[in-house]
Amino acid sequence: MSSQPGQGLPFLPGSTFRDLTKTSFHRSQTLVYKNGFAFSRLPTVGIGGERLYVNQLSQSELDELSSMRPTLTYGQAKRAPPSDFIPAYVAFDKKILKFDAYFQEDVPLSAEEHYRIRQVAIYYYLEDDSMSVMEPVVQNSGLPQGKLIRRQRVPKNEHGDHYHWKDLNRGMNITMYGRTYRIVDCDPFTQVFLESQGIELNPPEKMIFDPYTELRRMPVRKYITPSDFDQLKQFLTYDKQVLRFYAMWDDTNSMFGENRPYIIHYYLADDTVEVREIHKPNDGRDPFPVLIKRQRLPKTFVDKKKTFPSCVLEISDQEVLEWYTAKDFAVGKSTTLLGRPFFIYDCDEFTRNFYRDKFGITDFQPVDVKKKPLEEVPQVIPPYNGFGFLEDSLQNCFSLLPKPPRKDVIKMLENDHKVLRYQVVLESPNPEDRKRRFILSYFLSNDMISIYEPPVRNSGIIGGKYLGKTRVPKPSSTTENATYYEPSDLTIGSTIEVFGHRFVITDADEYVLNYMESNAESFPAATLQSLRDHFRPTQVAKETAKSDSPIPGSSKQELDELIVQVQEELKLHNYLNNRNIQEEFLQHDKDGSGILDKGEFLALCDSLNVPTSDVLVNKLIGLCSCGENKISYRDFLRAFPS
Repeated sequence: MSSQPGQGLPFLPGSTFRDLTKTSFHRSQTLVYKNGFAFSRLPTVGIGGERLYVNQLSQSELDELSSMRPTLTYGQAKRAPPSDFIPAYVAFDKKILKFDAYFQEDVPLSAEEHYRIRQVAIYYYLEDDSMSVMEPVVQNSGLPQGKLIRRQRVPKNEHGDHYHWKDLNRGMNITMYGRTYRIVDCDPFTQVFLESQGIELNPPEKMIFDPYTELRRMPVRKYITPSDFDQLKQFLTYDKQVLRFYAMWDDTNSMFGENRPYIIHYYLADDTVEVREIHKPNDGRDPFPVLIKRQRLPKTFVDKKKTFPSCVLEISDQEVLEWYTAKDFAVGKSTTLLGRPFFIYDCDEFTRNFYRDKFGITDFQPVDVKKKPLEEVPQVIPPYNGFGFLEDSLQNCFSLLPKPPRKDVIKMLENDHKVLRYQVVLESPNPEDRKRRFILSYFLSNDMISIYEPPVRNSGIIGGKYLGKTRVPKPSSTTENATYYEPSDLTIGSTIEVFGHRFVITDADEYVLNYMESNAESFPAATLQSLRDHFRPTQVAKETAKSDSPIPGSSKQELDELIVQVQEELKLHNYLNNRNIQEEFLQHDKDGSGILDKGEFLALCDSLNVPTSDVLVNKLIGLCSCGENKISYRDFLRAFPS
C-alpha cells in the first residue's frame, strides 16, 4: 500500500483526498520576455507544483544525445542561424497603404443636385492594422471636411473581426460604420506591397467627380450694362480703389496756427472724399484721426437767400450744382474743402497711374513743403567781467537759472589739507616792491592759489592776505578755452602772472619736493629736477652737519639698533599712518632746520596718537634731544618709514 493517502484510488466523487502538503495551486507561466521580445515556452511544472514529464526528453532521446560523437571527417553539419525576431511595430514603422475612394451621398432638399460624390483617401497603417479616412478640403464647399474616421481598427462584421490589408483591393466596395466606399485605385507603394504578398490586384477604375461641382466650374455668362451712368457699374468697377493725395493746411494766420499735414482719400466707387490727420509722437493734439468724414463734398452751390439756414440742414442734390470729382484734385494745386484750403503736394503711385491712364496727365512733380532749418546763430560769450569764478560766470550765459559747476569730489577727498607752499617776490620797477616777500600756497584739493605777505616791522607796508583763495588763469587763457596754473608750472625761478602782477618763485617748502617725488609720474621731469637742484646744497650741508656733530652721549650704531626695536614695537599699533606723521612734522618745521621745540614736538605726537608713554619711544626721544628743550625729529622719523 502506498505511503501517500489517496494514491491508486479511482478519481471519483467521494474517493478523492486532499493533499495537505500542497499550498500552491496556480498554473505555470508560459509567456516570458527576453531582451524586450515576448515568446512562449512549454511548462515544466503543473498545478500545485507537480513536475510534468510530458514535456521532458525521453530515455531514448537522452541515450542518443549521450552516445553522439563528433564526425571525424567533416565535422558536424552547420545549421543556418535563426533569423532575428523583428516586431511588427519596427518592421512596418511608417509604412502606410493608401487607397483612393469615393462615396455617394443623397441630397434630398436641393433643386440643383440630387446626390453628391465625395472623394476620400483611405489609409491603412501596417504597424498596428489601424485605418483612417480623410477627405481633402475643398474651398467654399460648405461641408465639414477633413478627417471622417479617425485612426482606429475598423470592425468588419458583427462577430468582432476587423479589416485586414488582405481584405482591401481595387475595384471593390468596403463598408465602414454604415457608409459604403468604392475603392478605385491605390498608390505605387501599396500596389508593390500587395503584389509581394501574393494578392492579385484588380484593374484601376476612373475617379468619379461630383456633377454639381463640375457645373459650378463652368464659365458664367457675364452681363454688361450698356448705361454709362449706372452707379452699380461704377461700384463694381472701382470697388476698393482709392486715390490718395498728400496735402498741407496752412493755418499760420490764426493764433497758434501752423502748417498741418493731411491725407486726402478719394473713393472712386461712390465719389466720396475723406480727409485724415497725420499725427506725430508728442505733437500735443487730440487723437482724432479724421478731420472730414467720408462723404460727397459740394463744390458749387445753388444761388439761395442769405437767410437760408444751411448750418442746420443736410445738403441735398437740389442745393448743389457741382460735386467734387477726381478732376478737381491735382498735384501742385490748392483746393478748398468745407472752407479749408488744402495744398496738394504729392500723391501715391496708384493715383499717378490712374490719372495717366484716365486723363493723360503725366506731370506729377512733388512740391517740397518742408521748412528750411533756421540758421544757427553762433553763441557769442561776453568777455569775463572779473566777478566770481569764470565757470560761475559762464553759467549765466547758458541758462536763466544758472547751476553751480560740478566739483571733483574724489580729488577733494584725496588731496584734503595738502598744500604746496612757495616763496615768491614781486617783479616790479619800484625798488621798494622788489624787497617784499610773499608766501604762495597752492591747494591741491581744488587747484586754488592764495598769496600771503608776512608783515615786516618798520617796512611801511601792511602785511597780511594779499590774494584770497581763487583759481588763477594763465596769460594765454581765453573765455572759450580756460587754462589755469598747475603744480607743474610752479618751478624755481619761473614767473607767474596773477591778475596783472608778476611774481618770481625763489624758494619752496621741502614738502613740495617730497610730494613731487612720491608722485613723479604726474609731474614733468624739468619741474622735479629744478626742485632737486634747489634743495641739493641744503641737504648736503645738513648731512655734513649731522656727521660732524653726533648726538651727545650716543653712538650711531646704538641709535640704529634702537630705531629697529621701536619699529618692531610700533608694528602692534597698526592704526598709525607713517606718511601722515612725516608730512605733519615737515609742515611744522617752517625753516626746514630739522629741529623742533620739545613742547611742540610732544603736542604733535599726541595729536598723531604716537605712543610716547612707551619705554623704547621715550628712549628714542632722549637720544634725539639736542640742547635744552630741542629735539632733532629727523632721526625720530626714521622709525616711521613711509
